[in-house]
Amino acid sequence: MGLGLVLEGGAHRTIFSCGVMDALLDAGIRADYVIGASAGITYGVSYVSGQNGRNREMLRRFVRSPKYMGMLHRLDPRNQAYYNLDFVFGTIPDKLLPFDYAAYEAFRGSTLAAVTNILTGEAEYLEVRNGDTGWNVLRATCALPLLFKPIRIGEGLYADGGVADSIPFEKALADGCEKVIVVLTRERTYRKKPEGMMDLAAKHYRKRYPAYAELLRTRHERYNACAELLAQKEQEGTVYVIAPEDTLGVGRTERNVEKLMALYAQGYSLTMQQCTALWNYLES
Repeated sequence: MGLGLVLEGGAHRTIFSCGVMDALLDAGIRADYVIGASAGITYGVSYVSGQNGRNREMLRRFVRSPKYMGMLHRLDPRNQAYYNLDFVFGTIPDKLLPFDYAAYEAFRGSTLAAVTNILTGEAEYLEVRNGDTGWNVLRATCALPLLFKPIRIGEGLYADGGVADSIPFEKALADGCEKVIVVLTRERTYRKKPEGMMDLAAKHYRKRYPAYAELLRTRHERYNACAELLAQKEQEGTVYVIAPEDTLGVGRTERNVEKLMALYAQGYSLTMQQCTALWNYLES
């Protein structure tokens, strides 16, 4: 395996990663192994299909639309998710902002989504296939606790991949990637603190899915351990990390288009500035 691209989630903060991926496309840097969690890999499929600017345009056009997201969709018994799933994973890629399914099919590498198996409490890594009607694997990796119902795929029941493995760089290395670019959606120095929402979610799921509840309760501890290991690997030169200098106050479900576009521009600019260093890493 040659070059791996690892994409952290972070919902709308992942617009930073979209800028990074578009810069990579412009620089001619194409990974043959792409893995991510949550919105990371959901936006990552447009990098795989080579559609520069598609993710930026999607958020610019639709993020303020009530058809795109909102609590009414979570309360809809046919949807049960904060995002309007059929609109996001059907209407947009099929009609409003066409996804290049042919280019995606022509990709000869691997595209994987980290998901959390809520029955076992383990991370799993599912292929994001072109023939996955409705993008069920992407729906699963984005299924935030409390804001989404879990997504069933085969015999498994899955939720947000970021709960079990927020930054799946160890999977990329284990799968044999010789070089790995890791794109974060938080500053390098960011470390998680205990979150009230995670505690609430852990209590909500404790009786029915105890293994998943324990993952939620301890998520900050595992995230911080992962971040420390990543920093060590970066120091050793094993991986190349691209991270925002400042997330500009962009929230998980940010609707302010100007802030989103500024964070996108930061991702693009930072990556282009680092092109020489990136190529040196890739060719070393």
